[in-house]
Amino acid sequence: MARITTIPATRPFHGESAIRPEEMMPKKRVAAYCRVSTDTDEQATSYDEQIRYYTELITRESQWELAGIYTDDGISGRNTKKREGFNKMIEDCMAGKIDLIITKSISRFARNTVDCLKYIRMLKEKGVEIKFEKENIRTLDSQGEIMITIMASLAQQESESLSKNVKMGLKFRYQRGKISINHNWFLGYTKDDEGNLVVVPEQAEVVKRIYREYLDGSSMDQIKAGLERDGIKNGAGRKKWGTTNIRQILTNEKYVGDAMLQKTITVDVLNKTRIANDGREVQYYIEEHHEPIVSRTVFSRVQEEMKRRSEMRKNKRAFNGKYGLSNVCKCGQCGSALYRVHWYLGGKKVMWRCRNRMDNGADACDLKSIDNELIEKAVVKAVNQMLKEKNFVVATVKENILKVVGDGGNHLTATIDSRIKDLEKKIVELVKSGKAYAALLEQLDDLKKEKARLLEADVECKKESEMLSGIMAFLDNQTDEIVEYDDLLTRRLVKEIEVHDDKVLVTFKHGQTLEINI
Repeated sequence: MARITTIPATRPFHGESAIRPEEMMPKKRVAAYCRVSTDTDEQATSYDEQIRYYTELITRESQWELAGIYTDDGISGRNTKKREGFNKMIEDCMAGKIDLIITKSISRFARNTVDCLKYIRMLKEKGVEIKFEKENIRTLDSQGEIMITIMASLAQQESESLSKNVKMGLKFRYQRGKISINHNWFLGYTKDDEGNLVVVPEQAEVVKRIYREYLDGSSMDQIKAGLERDGIKNGAGRKKWGTTNIRQILTNEKYVGDAMLQKTITVDVLNKTRIANDGREVQYYIEEHHEPIVSRTVFSRVQEEMKRRSEMRKNKRAFNGKYGLSNVCKCGQCGSALYRVHWYLGGKKVMWRCRNRMDNGADACDLKSIDNELIEKAVVKAVNQMLKEKNFVVATVKENILKVVGDGGNHLTATIDSRIKDLEKKIVELVKSGKAYAALLEQLDDLKKEKARLLEADVECKKESEMLSGIMAFLDNQTDEIVEYDDLLTRRLVKEIEVHDDKVLVTFKHGQTLEINI
């Protein structure tokens, strides 16, 4: 079989200059990738220098064609999710627009071994080569992948080591009571020039409103709807609220002036995966760190109310913030909750039925369905009867307030504090002298438990006092009889309504129970 050899033309044709063989080859499309991981002025200078350097490097080569300078400014290299420049470069490689990528080092390209090797192999299959200048590695070289695996692992270790150093630094700050809060999305607070949290009055009123409405019986959905209806903005400056947002505000200890540190922890450095701290890491609780927006009493009442509503759901009794009676009515026969239902017999009618009877039939409970109007009228009668006995009720409430408030146990806690300090000094002296101090440690532990018990009792007393004061305010301001049933008034005054076939027992929050025939 004949053998054919091609001999390229080297002489000019029609007056043209001779063409060298290398000039017949297509130019290699070369791109550069630049990244810095912080937004400091120093890094910004480095960033600009990288772009200038690679632009000159690529344009200087006659057989290279600039395919683009892809950049990410102020983005971490741990993963590629938020690196828009990097992702656009990969897209263009897969679309056949790039033949060679030049970058400063493996750590600039990626600090995650998995990501690094994934993209190297992906691009290798497309015939795209990567050149790492610092390590002098080219990925299409036979020794390239072995070296890359080693170098990328080292880069990953560097990233993990940096993360550990940052975490250690944060722990030292926490132990000194220093906290870092993103106040930009923190409704109710901003920061002063020294970095201290300060209250924003108009936003604080929104926070107080949320707490007040929740304690008045509104559900989170109702609070959300009211805020959106009034055009009130959340911490992010948006008029669209979420129930999760409401819940976070109602459970955030920072609104009472405290701060719990290390609520969440990072469990995956590379992907920055954070989870709730379930005891894996130590936590720090700082009391009276900044000015509060709500009182400890109100905050504590909200936590109890959230727990109560949660228990209702566990007992298959959903909390209903729309109707005040839904959460206080119970069957006088078997003690089960009463449910609000609609009957359609000659028109729509609201009735209350025993849940036990609904689930298990008449044999389980013989309480018949009760008309909603009868219960509402009974509540109105009970409130008016209480108003007729106003002087007696006021005297009783005042007496109860004095009982629960007292001096708040302040003298007891002050005494315990003094004893705790004395014990701590003695323990330090024993430690220095090398003597046994185990017995004193037990005493110290007992004293701290007793102090915690007193403080908890004090909070309970303040909650009771605040509730009784609310009833006092109603009695002082209400001069006329109540004419119509009011859901909000029921939430404020009524603790429980026990329904029987012929009567209703209305128990008020101050402890008084009135029997009303129906």
